[in-house]
Amino acid sequence: MRQPPLDAQARRDVKPVICYPVESLPAPDMKQYRAARAGMELKERIVAPPRDACTFNVPAGHFFRIVCEGGSQVGDLNLWNANDLTEKFYSGKTRALHGTHITTGERMWSSFPYLRPMATVTDDTLDWYGIDAFGGSVHDVIGTRCDPYTGRLLSDHDYHHCCHSNLTRALADRSCLPLSEAEGHVHDVLNVFMCTGFSRDTGQYFMKASPVRPGDYIEFFAEIDLLGALSACPGGDCSSEHSSDTAASYPLVVEVYSPEDGALGDWKSPAFNAYSRSHGR
Repeated sequence: MRQPPLDAQARRDVKPVICYPVESLPAPDMKQYRAARAGMELKERIVAPPRDACTFNVPAGHFFRIVCEGGSQVGDLNLWNANDLTEKFYSGKTRALHGTHITTGERMWSSFPYLRPMATVTDDTLDWYGIDAFGGSVHDVIGTRCDPYTGRLLSDHDYHHCCHSNLTRALADRSCLPLSEAEGHVHDVLNVFMCTGFSRDTGQYFMKASPVRPGDYIEFFAEIDLLGALSACPGGDCSSEHSSDTAASYPLVVEVYSPEDGALGDWKSPAFNAYSRSHGR
């Protein structure tokens, strides 16, 4: 084993630098959004059954909520541009800009080459949780989604009601795409209500029982026309495992709201990222 350098501790003690300072990041007009949501009207309720997924549409300028009903339950959320499935939620860049977990005032950003806000969190009844003593927090953009490939790798059996497969089936049914094509559009998720972090000793991704209670919700403003898919995770509250036929699992509800006419004034969807895409050529 190679010996550490004499100044090993000094190297460890170097202060970190934030990779992406966000002072110049375009900020959402939360005052405008709060005014618009004050008079909003419920238009649609869609249910993601236990251990399964649903799809939903949200027009630009509308709000949507993911609501816990029945029992403690986490969900895996995918978002696409409703008019172009190649523009989808980019969890990695959202994490780099906002941190490992998101809450009120933070945004879900879209993939390259678009890189623009897709949805802004406008309310979160779990924002009280903060970061616990284990480094855990709620609504993460670090986990990928439970999937049948990792399940096969680790346990040598097939399980079809994991979130990846649930989202794939839901998108295939909604878009009339074959499963093989729909699967290519399924992407890393926002883990709604899931309480996660990285262990201090080994740096491993962990989960713990979600603090979500019936009646809790996270609410978003749709910055563009959205197609969403939400899987009610087969792990239930993810207190023990996240792909399971035995964990208590409950439905999740998506509620879509429209603001009053004129409530958003001259608001319009954000434009695509302005980078020239020349890549130095």
